[in-house]
Amino acid sequence: MTGNRGFFAGRTIADLGRDLSAGLLSAADLVDHALDSITSLDRAFNAFVTVGADAARLAARQADAERAAGVHRGPLHGIPVAVKDIIDTAGMATRMGSAHFDGHIPGQDAACVRRLRDAGAIIVGKTTTHEFAYGPTGDRSRNGPSRNPHDPARMTGGSSGGSAAAVAAGMVPLAVGTDTGGSVRIPAALCGVVGFKPAHGAVPVDGVFPLASSLDHVGVLAGTAEDCGLAFGVLAGEARVPSPGDTVSPRVGWLATDSMALGDPAVGDLVRAAFPDSEEVALTGVAELYQTYAAIQGSEAYAVHADRVARSPQLFDPEVLERLHLAGAIPGWRYVRAVEARESFRRRAAALLDRYDLLALPTVAVVAPPVGARVLDIGGAQVPVRDALLSFTSPWNLAGLPALSVPVGTAGGLPVGAQLICRTGREETLFAYADRLRAALAGPRG
Repeated sequence: MTGNRGFFAGRTIADLGRDLSAGLLSAADLVDHALDSITSLDRAFNAFVTVGADAARLAARQADAERAAGVHRGPLHGIPVAVKDIIDTAGMATRMGSAHFDGHIPGQDAACVRRLRDAGAIIVGKTTTHEFAYGPTGDRSRNGPSRNPHDPARMTGGSSGGSAAAVAAGMVPLAVGTDTGGSVRIPAALCGVVGFKPAHGAVPVDGVFPLASSLDHVGVLAGTAEDCGLAFGVLAGEARVPSPGDTVSPRVGWLATDSMALGDPAVGDLVRAAFPDSEEVALTGVAELYQTYAAIQGSEAYAVHADRVARSPQLFDPEVLERLHLAGAIPGWRYVRAVEARESFRRRAAALLDRYDLLALPTVAVVAPPVGARVLDIGGAQVPVRDALLSFTSPWNLAGLPALSVPVGTAGGLPVGAQLICRTGREETLFAYADRLRAALAGPRG
């Protein structure tokens, strides 16, 4: 990683909680560490668009007073958290990465933010998003591109790129994002952190600016799968309990896709090697699934923005505006057929998860492209960056299943992520397996 890392690099939420309980650290200390890390590091990475220092310090004093009085709100009590800038935060600017919302300050929190605050988490700021979350690259925002802490010349991926950069650089231990086609998992993979997309509807989206309502999910990014699980328990509004089935040695199916031409073979080989005991199973029609996703996402996104496109097109980023114009041209019959195709894929995915506890494949089949890149040369073929980033993540938004990206190594010095899919209700198996995988790949310490 370039330069210094922030205070939270390598520190888990469980570690921080133990230090808080032992009196070795206070919530005020953690907030100060977060603010100091942001001040010293963020100029290079542009992870944050807004920092709420005064409100965070006030919340930290409250958390410390509660702890002193014997009140414990759970594992996030006193933990600094960053929130993507399309999620409403009462009294703190929420701009959607767009000139359309300059100066916009919501009057109330989104439901997910309210749950975080109720659990004692401390919101320290808002993170950079691709404009209106409409892009997987993370480099089209009103406040400029977020940049990858492993190489600032490389993109974070998007659209939750600022949240991924904030965690990867150690500025915060936990960040919230959204995921409509991979917008949590893509930047998690490219920045070398863990990113979790819950099942569709598991976390409320009230107060989250919509991109495509039937595909939108609220997700989380952290240093470990365990930390993602702790945050998920809070955001889902219920305590997690062990799921039925085998959490020790789950059956893993390796999805051999028919679209590896979209990716770097070195990335595919690295991810495949992380699952030596998995059983290979074919996942065909990935290109068709991507087109299904694009038809649904584009149609629903244009419905959200049609009035803005007609009234104030000049306020959009030109690339985002061009995508919206193309989305507006999708015929209704194509959307209807895409919805039917989505139902067919959901049945296919359910059948696979009848056979396996977990499904595995690359999160993204390339390492982080340069900021601003739109085409990659892969084996002599010119591959659109958007296709390379989205093709392996977007099917699981169609299916609405829990999906997680976990780092499995590097290629050419840049992070690579593996993606794991489970059935709704089997998240405990997913998190436990992912943490064991990461520990095994890290090897013995000391």
